[in-house]
Amino acid sequence: MGDPRRLKKKFKKPKHPFQKERILEELEFIGKYGLRNKREFWKMRTVLGNWRKIARESRSLPHEKAKEVQRELIRKLNRLGIIGSEAQFEDILLLTVDDILKRRFQTLVFEKGLTKTVYEARQRIIHKHIAIGDKLINAPSYIVKLEEENLIRYAPSSPFAQIKENSKK
Repeated sequence: MGDPRRLKKKFKKPKHPFQKERILEELEFIGKYGLRNKREFWKMRTVLGNWRKIARESRSLPHEKAKEVQRELIRKLNRLGIIGSEAQFEDILLLTVDDILKRRFQTLVFEKGLTKTVYEARQRIIHKHIAIGDKLINAPSYIVKLEEENLIRYAPSSPFAQIKENSKK
């Protein structure tokens, strides 16, 4: 029984819930990237762990299959803008949660200067004031692809778009 849409968790909790150093590190990330709660941080950490796991496991595959898996993973991470185009396979194992959090929609909206704070960016995304191209995306945790990065702007239906136009005149 159970809801068929919730088959598994998308994150793993820390094994030791009360470690002061880890808690302080998580709080630093929450403040820097405007995360809602620690669960968002744990999700990104789990995504990174899954990519690193694929990279580690590909080393034990036959040579041709390993090269194919590695090439596919590098292509995916390159498309997401997490690693550069000249990145080597070992660079995947050197990734940090910071690299993924920098590619979140919320962070990129703030870095583009559309909002004054990351928290304001989160609010405007949720209230559908910011779009990528023609698509309204209301998920601050959306990982923006490299080709979509230049398309981030205020939505045409947003009152902030009219304010920005009026200030340019």
